[in-house]
Amino acid sequence: MLKQLGNTVMRYSPPTPERSITLVVRALVLLLSPICIAVAIFWKQLNSPLQVPEVMIVEVAPGSSLSGISDRLALEGLLENPLAFILWARLTGKAQSLQAGDYELTPATTPRQLLQKISAGEVKQYQLTLIEGWTFQEALEEIWRHKNITPTLEGQSNEYIATQLGLQHKNPEGLIFPDTYFYERGVSDLEILQRAASRLQSILMDSWNKRIGALPFDGPYDALILASIVEKETAVATERIRVAGVFIRRLEQGMRLQSDPTVIYGMGASFDGNIDRNALNEVTPYNTYRVSGLPPTPIALVGAGSIHASMNPELTDYLYFVSRGDGSHHFSATLEEHNEAVRRYQLDKEPSQSINVR
Repeated sequence: MLKQLGNTVMRYSPPTPERSITLVVRALVLLLSPICIAVAIFWKQLNSPLQVPEVMIVEVAPGSSLSGISDRLALEGLLENPLAFILWARLTGKAQSLQAGDYELTPATTPRQLLQKISAGEVKQYQLTLIEGWTFQEALEEIWRHKNITPTLEGQSNEYIATQLGLQHKNPEGLIFPDTYFYERGVSDLEILQRAASRLQSILMDSWNKRIGALPFDGPYDALILASIVEKETAVATERIRVAGVFIRRLEQGMRLQSDPTVIYGMGASFDGNIDRNALNEVTPYNTYRVSGLPPTPIALVGAGSIHASMNPELTDYLYFVSRGDGSHHFSATLEEHNEAVRRYQLDKEPSQSINVR
């Protein structure tokens, strides 16, 4: 089509498809550029690390709202854009599943990762370690030392605690398992003890069912009592089955156990680091120099190794053992050999001098 304007003839060309597409694309780019930029900024803010200088804990209290959490994070200088945090939580549906608890933040944690933690309930796990050889009271004191554990048993008697744990014995000594336990803030001391008691029963019964056979025990509780003595007598893992063998042989022959740790346990708070002659001569249920058989209860928390040893002792002729002073022990089958070992490792006396049996 030609159109004449004055002396000039202008030729009109209809737009080609390629040109139309180009124009549309340019228009879309102009229209979408601000949106794309906003989205890019939004995504960058969600995935950039929080303003956390070092590892820290953020507590989300029960009943906290999404806006309350974001405002608090912003107020503490941790969250740069609380609006982006809120918007992402609502877009992803996580705003409806926020869970209370303690959450650990590191310098690498992003707002998106924090939101994922809070919505999934990935709360901070604290840990508590109960040590083999501790008494039940020492275990309680360690539990109460942890401020994140709620104390509910302070001031209660051991008998009351044993009842709360559902134990068959009035004294809970030795009836919780020494291990590392992980917990969340607010767990009660009773809950920790229940877990430890359940674990002890599981390990004890498993060992009892796999014991070697005829042993001088009326049941697994007796084996646990002996295991607690083994636990206190040696810290050398390879010696436990031999120490257990000595005590079991003594029980079978009607000999007294003559174990210092039982005497110490019976002395309680009066023990000052030494066992004198008066302590050895005093008749108490725990003085195995003066009474025959096992003491009435365990004397400490017992590890799996000592439980196993008490039910799978080494079968030898040994009836005595004495510390070498380096943590290990010398074992003897006769009193004469034992007295010589005592002189050599402890008293450094001449053979002609008399030595008391330990």
